[in-house]
Amino acid sequence: MTDQAVDTGGARLSAQGGTHDHFLGRVRELKELRADIERAGLDTLSGRKAPRARVLLIAGRPGSGRTALAEELVRQVAHRYPDGVLRARLSEPDGTPVPLGRAARDLLTALELPAPAGAAEDELTEALRTALADRRAVLLLDDAAGAEQVDALLPEAPDCLVVAVSSGPLTGIADVRPCTLGGLDTKSAVELLTRYAGGVRITVDPRSAESLAEACQGHPAALVLAGGWLAARPQAALSDLAKRLNTDDGTDAAPPARLFRHVHADLPAPAARILRLLCLAPAGLVDPHTASALAGCSVDAARAALDDFVALGLLRTVDCPLPQYDVPGWLHPLLRARAKAQERPAELQLARARMLERTVRLLQACRAITETDSPQAREKLNAMPREVRFPNPRAAADWLRVRRPALLASARLAVADGELDNLARRLMSQLVRAMVAHEGTQAAAADLYDVHGLVLDVAERQGLAREQAAALLNLGDVDARSGRTREALARYRSALDAGRRAHDPYATGRAMESVGAAYQELGDHDRAADWFGRALAERLARGEDEQAARLYGRIATAHAQAGRHGEALRNWRAAVAGYRRSGDLAAHVRALSELARVQEHAGRPEEALRTCHEAVECARRADDLRLHAALQLRLADTLEHLGDPTAARLHRVAAERMLAEEAPEDETGAEEDANACEIRSASSQD
Repeated sequence: MTDQAVDTGGARLSAQGGTHDHFLGRVRELKELRADIERAGLDTLSGRKAPRARVLLIAGRPGSGRTALAEELVRQVAHRYPDGVLRARLSEPDGTPVPLGRAARDLLTALELPAPAGAAEDELTEALRTALADRRAVLLLDDAAGAEQVDALLPEAPDCLVVAVSSGPLTGIADVRPCTLGGLDTKSAVELLTRYAGGVRITVDPRSAESLAEACQGHPAALVLAGGWLAARPQAALSDLAKRLNTDDGTDAAPPARLFRHVHADLPAPAARILRLLCLAPAGLVDPHTASALAGCSVDAARAALDDFVALGLLRTVDCPLPQYDVPGWLHPLLRARAKAQERPAELQLARARMLERTVRLLQACRAITETDSPQAREKLNAMPREVRFPNPRAAADWLRVRRPALLASARLAVADGELDNLARRLMSQLVRAMVAHEGTQAAAADLYDVHGLVLDVAERQGLAREQAAALLNLGDVDARSGRTREALARYRSALDAGRRAHDPYATGRAMESVGAAYQELGDHDRAADWFGRALAERLARGEDEQAARLYGRIATAHAQAGRHGEALRNWRAAVAGYRRSGDLAAHVRALSELARVQEHAGRPEEALRTCHEAVECARRADDLRLHAALQLRLADTLEHLGDPTAARLHRVAAERMLAEEAPEDETGAEEDANACEIRSASSQD
């Protein structure tokens, strides 16, 4: 397996921040950590086989270089773990723990293993542990909020290694090997300053450089800020900045906070405001559009400001095809505090609303670019502002893929806010449509399930019964496809109640039919037929003949499965008549075929033979070779049961000839057509 990166709160980042990813210092810590990998554990010392992976803990405050040290350790030992490296970030930038189910799902996806949409947290974590049980891999768990998160993801494999990064101890995990970080040594601290500030000033005034490193307490984030501040001011002396820090009478004890105050104070007012508002960026991921919308400036101005922030050591660039930046975890609380102090609550809410509105426009354009065959869609796309349009579908798909964590985080934050529900509803609607357009319903099922859950939250909060019914139906469909039939049944019943409150005939009828399908899956054919009958009554009352014919078929199938052939025959005949009236020739043929099958099982072979001949004649008129061939095979089965193998063989040969004529067509499309026109042959098991 190749090296794999998963970051549930953002994207994989460089080890040291910005473009400077060469590791510095921490020689002693690295040596101790590597020795801990080899050291015998408590189980080994007591003569038992280690039941779980070895856990190394790198503890330190945000900005202390803890993630950089973890990345360097993993880089040095990765060759000993042939099944690769998996990464997960377990906290959001604001410190909120990432749900274990989301982290486990992303790790399973990185392993290219199935993770059913809507699966419970315990099911996903167990699947992950099982997947890693026979592997030799490294699991890097960054920014763990507590021992519970790490413990749930620990592989039950002694050949795996877990490197956890956290602010404090992981109490409760047996035999964890901690490494607590302090500041960098003076030599490494000065070298880090040199990378950002340039070598000339460091060389001519080494004592001031050491004094500045001491004022920063060797804290990597503070040193990067100091270097960036000096790089932006070629005339400034190192000693001046060191004095400013040493004489700082502020209340912030941490060096990064003191440096941030100076950097923020020296920024132009527009840039300082952009920086403050980045605390609102979802998942701590910023692109020029996000910054532009938050601050109400142009995209070009936002891009220039973000690049300046990278040079100052405030942001880090994300390694991806599109311009994207990460707000470091240590910076987020400082930005939030500054925004709260200098921005009115109404201004912060307006900035958040602008960001969500821009995201909605981008999602609309992302979906619209896939519909260029439609003149109306092209016209709508051309009417959009140039800055939110995509040049082609590939560019839109790349944007959707890169921004996926931020888009999902936007939806979660918008729903949690509670005051922007209308925007949240529009955002989630466009997000669902864009994902379906570019990825397909099945591929995006897990994300769609989460979004439908958020839609349900908003609908319940706002008392929107129609949207509540739609969300429950969507969630129930995913539950049903994932084998959680009883959970799906509960969703469908709730959707029925919501549809009735909304006086929505579509939702009501759809829910009734889905309840019937759930009972059918559970083997309760009597209740299935009853619920299909209720849905049928709704369709007949509205004069929907084609849908009524389809429901007659579902009722007939339920009766046939229960062994009530008389009821099944009556309903299949009603379905045949309904399809004949609607003019749907293909559906008419399939209904005739099913009628023949039930007639055969009911002990009426001559009637079944006549019905099969009628179906074959209709299929010939429909000019559908695959359907015609399927019916020839059904007719052959019926003739064999009647004791006429010669005629049966002739029909099988005819069917094979028809299928051979269809063979040159595209295999995928042919398979779909076969499923769409499937006609089951009678068998002794039916």
